[in-house]
Amino acid sequence: MVLLASDGQTVVDPSTVPVAAVGTRHNEVMTRIETVRGDITEQQVDAVVNAANSSLLGGGGVDGAIHRKGGPQILSECRDLRAAHYGKGLPTGQAVATTAGRLPARWVIHTVGPVWSATEDRSALLASCYRESLRVADELGAASVAFPAISTGIFGWPIDDGARIAVETVRAADTKVNQVRFVLFDDRALEAFTAALG
Repeated sequence: MVLLASDGQTVVDPSTVPVAAVGTRHNEVMTRIETVRGDITEQQVDAVVNAANSSLLGGGGVDGAIHRKGGPQILSECRDLRAAHYGKGLPTGQAVATTAGRLPARWVIHTVGPVWSATEDRSALLASCYRESLRVADELGAASVAFPAISTGIFGWPIDDGARIAVETVRAADTKVNQVRFVLFDDRALEAFTAALG
Protein backbone atom coordinates (compact mmCIF):
# COMPACT_ATOMS: atom_id res chain seq x y z
CA MET A 1 0.00 0.00 0.00
CA VAL A 2 1.37 3.44 -0.93
CA LEU A 3 0.80 6.18 1.64
CA LEU A 4 1.44 9.88 1.46
CA ALA A 5 2.93 11.04 4.75
CA SER A 6 2.12 14.54 5.97
CA ASP A 7 5.62 15.71 5.02
CA GLY A 8 4.83 14.88 1.38
CA GLN A 9 7.02 11.79 1.10
CA THR A 10 5.64 8.58 -0.36
CA VAL A 11 5.93 5.59 1.94
CA VAL A 12 5.28 1.94 1.07
CA ASP A 13 3.94 -0.16 3.92
CA PRO A 14 3.15 -3.72 2.79
CA SER A 15 2.24 -5.04 6.26
CA THR A 16 -1.06 -3.23 6.64
CA VAL A 17 -3.67 -1.11 4.92
CA PRO A 18 -4.15 2.13 6.88
CA VAL A 19 -7.62 3.55 7.06
CA ALA A 20 -6.45 6.96 8.26
CA ALA A 21 -3.06 8.58 8.64
CA VAL A 22 -2.11 12.03 9.88
CA GLY A 23 1.11 13.63 11.06
CA THR A 24 1.94 15.42 14.31
CA ARG A 25 5.19 17.31 14.85
CA HIS A 26 7.09 16.85 18.13
CA ASN A 27 10.07 19.21 18.24
CA GLU A 28 11.84 18.27 15.00
CA VAL A 29 10.30 14.79 14.73
CA MET A 30 7.22 14.20 12.60
CA THR A 31 5.08 11.46 14.10
CA ARG A 32 2.72 9.81 11.63
CA ILE A 33 -0.35 8.37 13.36
CA GLU A 34 -2.47 5.80 11.55
CA THR A 35 -5.35 3.43 12.25
CA VAL A 36 -5.68 -0.07 10.84
CA ARG A 37 -7.84 -3.08 11.42
CA GLY A 38 -5.65 -6.09 12.05
CA ASP A 39 -3.74 -8.40 14.36
CA ILE A 40 -1.21 -6.64 16.56
CA THR A 41 0.95 -9.78 16.72
CA GLU A 42 1.60 -9.51 12.95
CA GLN A 43 2.74 -5.88 12.87
CA GLN A 44 6.20 -5.24 11.44
CA VAL A 45 7.17 -2.39 13.73
CA ASP A 46 9.99 -1.87 16.20
CA ALA A 47 7.71 -2.30 19.23
CA VAL A 48 4.21 -3.56 19.91
CA VAL A 49 2.39 -2.48 23.03
CA ASN A 50 0.79 -5.17 25.14
CA ALA A 51 -2.33 -4.36 27.15
CA ALA A 52 -0.98 -6.46 30.00
CA ASN A 53 -2.31 -7.34 33.41
CA SER A 54 -0.28 -6.27 36.42
CA SER A 55 1.17 -9.75 36.98
CA LEU A 56 3.01 -9.55 33.61
CA LEU A 57 2.46 -13.30 33.35
CA GLY A 58 0.00 -13.40 30.48
CA GLY A 59 -3.77 -13.35 30.33
CA GLY A 60 -6.59 -13.05 27.83
CA GLY A 61 -7.21 -10.78 24.85
CA VAL A 62 -4.21 -8.94 23.41
CA ASP A 63 -2.03 -10.06 26.33
CA GLY A 64 -2.71 -13.75 25.72
CA ALA A 65 -2.27 -13.41 21.96
CA ILE A 66 1.13 -11.71 22.33
CA HIS A 67 2.39 -14.33 24.78
CA ARG A 68 1.11 -17.22 22.65
CA LYS A 69 2.55 -15.97 19.38
CA GLY A 70 5.72 -14.46 20.84
CA GLY A 71 6.63 -17.63 22.70
CA PRO A 72 8.15 -18.45 26.09
CA GLN A 73 10.99 -15.93 25.89
CA ILE A 74 8.55 -13.08 26.59
CA LEU A 75 7.17 -14.82 29.67
CA SER A 76 10.69 -15.62 30.87
CA GLU A 77 11.70 -11.95 30.72
CA CYS A 78 8.43 -10.93 32.41
CA ARG A 79 9.21 -13.33 35.25
CA ASP A 80 12.67 -11.78 35.55
CA LEU A 81 11.10 -8.32 35.78
CA ARG A 82 8.73 -9.51 38.50
CA ALA A 83 11.63 -11.00 40.46
CA ALA A 84 13.88 -7.95 40.10
CA HIS A 85 11.69 -4.82 40.13
CA TYR A 86 7.97 -5.56 40.17
CA GLY A 87 7.39 -8.05 42.96
CA LYS A 88 3.88 -6.68 43.48
CA GLY A 89 3.23 -6.41 39.76
CA LEU A 90 3.47 -3.56 37.25
CA PRO A 91 1.43 -0.57 38.49
CA THR A 92 -1.47 0.72 36.39
CA GLY A 93 -0.37 3.39 33.91
CA GLN A 94 3.31 2.29 33.90
CA ALA A 95 5.20 0.55 31.07
CA VAL A 96 8.16 -1.80 30.75
CA ALA A 97 9.79 -3.60 27.80
CA THR A 98 10.84 -7.15 27.00
CA THR A 99 11.97 -9.00 23.91
CA ALA A 100 9.29 -9.71 21.30
CA GLY A 101 10.29 -13.38 21.02
CA ARG A 102 8.93 -14.81 17.78
CA LEU A 103 6.90 -11.71 16.88
CA PRO A 104 8.03 -9.67 13.86
CA ALA A 105 8.59 -6.69 16.19
CA ARG A 106 11.84 -6.23 18.13
CA TRP A 107 10.28 -5.44 21.52
CA VAL A 108 7.06 -5.74 23.46
CA ILE A 109 6.19 -2.80 25.68
CA HIS A 110 3.88 -4.00 28.45
CA THR A 111 1.49 -1.49 30.03
CA VAL A 112 -1.35 -1.98 32.49
CA GLY A 113 -4.52 -0.09 31.66
CA PRO A 114 -7.12 0.97 34.21
CA VAL A 115 -10.48 -0.72 34.61
CA TRP A 116 -13.20 1.73 33.58
CA SER A 117 -15.33 3.16 36.40
CA ALA A 118 -18.62 5.01 36.17
CA THR A 119 -17.93 6.72 39.52
CA GLU A 120 -14.20 7.57 39.32
CA ASP A 121 -12.36 9.38 36.53
CA ARG A 122 -9.36 7.23 35.63
CA SER A 123 -8.59 9.02 32.36
CA ALA A 124 -5.16 10.17 33.59
CA LEU A 125 -4.15 6.54 34.15
CA LEU A 126 -5.24 5.56 30.65
CA ALA A 127 -3.36 8.51 29.14
CA SER A 128 -0.30 7.49 31.19
CA CYS A 129 -0.30 4.07 29.50
CA TYR A 130 0.22 5.69 26.10
CA ARG A 131 2.66 8.34 27.33
CA GLU A 132 4.78 5.86 29.33
CA SER A 133 4.82 3.38 26.44
CA LEU A 134 6.20 6.08 24.16
CA ARG A 135 8.78 7.04 26.80
CA VAL A 136 9.96 3.41 26.95
CA ALA A 137 9.97 3.28 23.13
CA ASP A 138 12.24 6.34 23.10
CA GLU A 139 14.59 4.67 25.59
CA LEU A 140 14.76 1.62 23.33
CA GLY A 141 15.33 3.71 20.21
CA ALA A 142 12.13 2.43 18.60
CA ALA A 143 11.02 4.47 15.59
CA SER A 144 7.68 2.68 15.05
CA VAL A 145 5.14 1.52 17.65
CA ALA A 146 1.84 -0.37 17.33
CA PHE A 147 -0.79 0.15 20.04
CA PRO A 148 -3.97 -1.79 20.77
CA ALA A 149 -7.04 -0.02 22.16
CA ILE A 150 -5.89 -0.20 25.79
CA SER A 151 -8.59 -0.90 28.43
CA THR A 152 -11.45 -1.05 25.90
CA GLY A 153 -11.86 -4.84 26.04
CA ILE A 154 -12.58 -6.70 29.26
CA PHE A 155 -11.60 -3.60 31.29
CA GLY A 156 -14.78 -1.99 29.94
CA TRP A 157 -13.57 1.44 28.81
CA PRO A 158 -16.07 2.96 26.33
CA ILE A 159 -14.44 2.77 22.92
CA ASP A 160 -15.16 6.36 21.79
CA ASP A 161 -13.66 7.83 24.97
CA GLY A 162 -10.75 5.38 24.91
CA ALA A 163 -9.99 6.38 21.32
CA ARG A 164 -10.16 10.09 22.16
CA ILE A 165 -7.74 9.72 25.09
CA ALA A 166 -5.34 7.57 23.06
CA VAL A 167 -5.17 9.93 20.08
CA GLU A 168 -4.96 13.12 22.18
CA THR A 169 -2.18 11.65 24.34
CA VAL A 170 -0.09 10.44 21.41
CA ARG A 171 -0.51 13.78 19.62
CA ALA A 172 0.66 15.68 22.72
CA ALA A 173 3.52 13.35 23.66
CA ASP A 174 7.09 14.56 23.35
CA THR A 175 8.52 11.54 21.54
CA LYS A 176 11.10 10.60 18.94
CA VAL A 177 8.83 7.81 17.60
CA ASN A 178 8.02 8.69 14.00
CA GLN A 179 5.23 6.17 13.36
CA VAL A 180 2.38 5.25 15.71
CA ARG A 181 -0.10 2.68 14.47
CA PHE A 182 -3.35 1.95 16.32
CA VAL A 183 -4.17 -1.66 15.48
CA LEU A 184 -7.85 -2.31 16.05
CA PHE A 185 -9.50 -5.69 16.31
CA ASP A 186 -12.96 -4.89 14.93
CA ASP A 187 -14.83 -2.38 12.80
CA ARG A 188 -16.38 -0.53 15.77
CA ALA A 189 -12.96 0.17 17.31
CA LEU A 190 -11.52 1.12 13.92
CA GLU A 191 -14.37 3.56 13.35
CA ALA A 192 -13.90 5.15 16.79
CA PHE A 193 -10.13 5.60 16.43
CA THR A 194 -10.42 6.86 12.86
CA ALA A 195 -13.00 9.43 13.96
CA ALA A 196 -10.77 10.51 16.88
CA LEU A 197 -7.87 10.91 14.48
CA GLY A 198 -10.00 13.25 12.39
